[in-house]
Amino acid sequence: MVLVAGQVVLTTEEKRLKQDRERTKYWKKWGPYLSERQWSTVREDYSQDGDAWSHFSHDQARSRAYRWGEDGIAGVCDTHGLQNIAFAFWNEKDDFLKERLFGLSNPQGNHGESIKEAHFHLDNVPTHSYMKFLYKYPQKKFPYEDLIKENARRGKLDKEYQLVDTGCFEDDAYWDIFIETCKEADDPDELLFRVTAYNRSSEPAPLHIVPHVWFRNTWAWGHETPDKKPVIREVTPNAAHSNHHKLGERYVELSPSPGIGRSGNDVQPKLLFTDNDTNYETLGWGNNKTPYVKDAFHKRICDDELDVTNPQQTGTKMAAWYAFDEGDGVAPGECAVVRFRVSKKYEGFVDEELFDDIIEQRRLEADEFYYRISPLPMADDLRNIQRQAFSGMLWCKQHYHFIWDQWANGDPGMPPPPESRKEIRNQQWKHMYLDDILSMPDSWEYPFFAAWDSAFHCIPLAMIDPEFAKKQLDLFTREWYMHPNGQLPAYEWNFGDVNPPVHAWAVFRTFKIERKMYGHEDLDFLERCCQKLLLNFTWWVNRKDFEGKNVFEGGFLGLDNIGLFNRSEPLPTGGVLEQADSTGWMAFYALSMLNICLELAKHRRIYEDMASKFLEHFLLISDAMQYRSGGEAKSLWDEQDGFYYDAISWGGPWSQKMPVRSLVGLIPLYACCTLEPHVIDQFPSFKRRLNWFIKNRPHVVERNIASLKVRGKGDRLLLALCNKDRLKKILTRMLDEEEFFADHGIRSLSRYHKDHPYSMDVNGQTFQVSYIPGDSDSGLFGGNSNWRGPIWCAVNFLLIESMQRFYMFYGDSFKIECPTGSGDEMHLGHVAEEMQYRLQHLFVRGDDGRRAINGGNEMLDYDANWKDYLWFHEFFDGDTGRGLGASHQTGWTGLIAKMIHDTGVNCRLPQTPRTPSTAAAHYFDDMWTSQKSKKLAPPKPLRRSSTTRNIGNGETNGNGAAHNYSHSQYEHEHEHEHEDGFGNEHEHSVRSRANSVGYFDDAAREEKAEMDRRVAGYVSDQLARMRSNDSASAIAMEDEIEVTDDGMGELSLQDRNGR
Repeated sequence: MVLVAGQVVLTTEEKRLKQDRERTKYWKKWGPYLSERQWSTVREDYSQDGDAWSHFSHDQARSRAYRWGEDGIAGVCDTHGLQNIAFAFWNEKDDFLKERLFGLSNPQGNHGESIKEAHFHLDNVPTHSYMKFLYKYPQKKFPYEDLIKENARRGKLDKEYQLVDTGCFEDDAYWDIFIETCKEADDPDELLFRVTAYNRSSEPAPLHIVPHVWFRNTWAWGHETPDKKPVIREVTPNAAHSNHHKLGERYVELSPSPGIGRSGNDVQPKLLFTDNDTNYETLGWGNNKTPYVKDAFHKRICDDELDVTNPQQTGTKMAAWYAFDEGDGVAPGECAVVRFRVSKKYEGFVDEELFDDIIEQRRLEADEFYYRISPLPMADDLRNIQRQAFSGMLWCKQHYHFIWDQWANGDPGMPPPPESRKEIRNQQWKHMYLDDILSMPDSWEYPFFAAWDSAFHCIPLAMIDPEFAKKQLDLFTREWYMHPNGQLPAYEWNFGDVNPPVHAWAVFRTFKIERKMYGHEDLDFLERCCQKLLLNFTWWVNRKDFEGKNVFEGGFLGLDNIGLFNRSEPLPTGGVLEQADSTGWMAFYALSMLNICLELAKHRRIYEDMASKFLEHFLLISDAMQYRSGGEAKSLWDEQDGFYYDAISWGGPWSQKMPVRSLVGLIPLYACCTLEPHVIDQFPSFKRRLNWFIKNRPHVVERNIASLKVRGKGDRLLLALCNKDRLKKILTRMLDEEEFFADHGIRSLSRYHKDHPYSMDVNGQTFQVSYIPGDSDSGLFGGNSNWRGPIWCAVNFLLIESMQRFYMFYGDSFKIECPTGSGDEMHLGHVAEEMQYRLQHLFVRGDDGRRAINGGNEMLDYDANWKDYLWFHEFFDGDTGRGLGASHQTGWTGLIAKMIHDTGVNCRLPQTPRTPSTAAAHYFDDMWTSQKSKKLAPPKPLRRSSTTRNIGNGETNGNGAAHNYSHSQYEHEHEHEHEDGFGNEHEHSVRSRANSVGYFDDAAREEKAEMDRRVAGYVSDQLARMRSNDSASAIAMEDEIEVTDDGMGELSLQDRNGR
């Protein structure tokens, strides 16, 4: 329930979320959990050398059964990935079906692995009651070989060669294939699928649309008895029945599609069946174990081999083949439409009008849900960006299955894997048993979790589905994920790698976002995570501070190539790398735990002592930023440069700073928080300990941190690594457009190093760091990411929060030039807003109609069928904002949705001079007026088949002749199966299912009208507040980022005891 001005506003989607949360209906049982790439993952790697990219290739995926998951296009499956629904297409030019998305493996790409497709995640809601996916399929032969060869020819200094560069979309010779999935209003098990494929070309073209329904192979490995093997079989030419011992029975009912030729005949689906088993013969591995195998549909449709599918019309994998190939195919500008449902009910037909009504109602409910999330007026373009960002976050939810024991030791039904593979990776993670829905960094390039990515994912996810966000954070601390020693798993390539410790921050932020937006204070979640994070904090202290100096080595820390050396390996110089960022991260971790403990201490006093402990940890870590070697104090802070640097320590007095201006020196800014006087007064023991430190350890208090003796805005105290003088020096560099401050955010490396690279010669080898704004120029860490210049949303987001925290303390008393040298001074609240505006300018269409992320591509910027669809890249060019790396990384790039929510109301267009909020009051008035008066046109009805449908009538074929399978005949012919519960309870009239649409009755309409009035009042109040105070946005964040005397309302106080 979204709180608007303290009042509950419950949309239809939120009612479903409530039912799912209370377990009255399982709305999340089915979702977009099917991976977009299962091949070449570590889980599927059974090689002796650990070369996952070569062991299971894209070509093999057509013929080889997966062990740990499945993949497909716009795929849907249950929460355990047992039954899957996805889509394949054929343009009559390709050698095989377009059954899965194509991309290059890491060795094939000039910048590592890279998807080579054009698809977009357009819409999705948390219960997945409505989802929309766009796939752009070339009508020419798909350029597989061209993409492989040209990328192989290009070097590290060249751009990647993408599908849009091949010319396959020239002359609009492609299909826009929109795939919509929805659920009925009253039943989460009723799934409806509609495919609408538009011919964008000026010429007719054939298209084959082939929905697949199949079971993940769980039977070939020797862990299940034969009677557990699932089955799908035909029951009528337009329907199939599936049965799985865990999922039960389901029906796939398909509608004829409206004809596309002169005959006017409907396009009837042809059902094909095979088994989801490996084709050993095609792979050259011996004889097949089953007569019908995984790649049968490719051979049947593309090669016209008639004996490859099961003539008994049964198997574990089914396809419905719709051939839109009459004459020359679909006319220019026209569309082919496919409708089918997967249901527990058998009805004998698909009512297309009712079907379309259900989909349209779910779409409208999705509109309502997202409007309530961000009700303040904003530009349509920003609202579209936010909607697609949220959608991408939800499409990146995937089923992840991994059991270490079975993976390492092999399966009883298969030859044992090479013994050597146990020693290659993850041998210390024997406790792992994973079978969950996880938020993935990217739906194709990173179809596996990454610990610190997941923490950032949970911020925007908490805005729309706090239960799922909390579940993600909780899972990583559970005993089947977290190592017994307290380490959180990093990612499947090396679970033991070290990511920055951001989990506690994400836990606290998720808790606060849910309380602010939904009025629910989930103390059980906060405490449960806190207890486990104590183990993780201890692991960090014991493992990454080897000498007990409170200076942390850390290593890799997710920043790949940011340093002079590979930070995951021993230094070629010898000695130990004393890391400013690692120590900054740990100070940030200690403050995050301090916040959590203070919040819990409001209700459970034992946490007051733990808060004191983390205060002490922070003070000692902050003092260690001036670390000691051989009795001589040497600081990681460089007073002359006004910046923090890493240093190599060889013990004793021997150490050397490495003056590289990078995020390493900005990360200490993260470690700051304010303490509210009213909060401190609630905890006498904590207050005594704080005062003791101020009195008895003044050298620790004053040396490296903002003075605890000085009170700031609102009589607050400030805990921070950077005092006021250092803060100003760092910000002077950070906000310098010739250093860090780009048009589109904060760069990961200062532009200063473009002309002033830093290098070191070690044993005849030169190591160098220089400013590289785009893709990496080396293969370090796979070569598919770069932290030597590009802009990354996640680290920018934390810097923005730091500015907001500093503003909470300094208020208007601390101002700085922004940008440096501009003469325009801002307080840090406005600096935070300016940073968010610049990040939004990555995506927002400018005055010239271009989006920075598109890198100047004319088609992406201006073509009517491309310009409103966005890719959310992993990182962005530090000079131009061009999108780089993974293209569907709505994982942490999805943070843009939160920024739009917080500041989109007054975000200016790119290239537009900055306008203070108070001077833009008329802008709010104009936008609110235009949005209130805007009315959406009803959608154009899609083409429907010519078949007349009435209860009891047989379905007709395209010539109007009835099939021999009427519903009553089916009942008679399969009467003996009804005795086993096969469909005997599923006779329904159309009228009995009207509630599946979810129309509003009079009472519901009045309830909705009242909610609309509340929202309108809230919006007016907020705009008035913003007109009167140009710092309103910064002030509004206070109760979201720190422990405050929140004064929660009566509803929320009651809600603390559970919902």
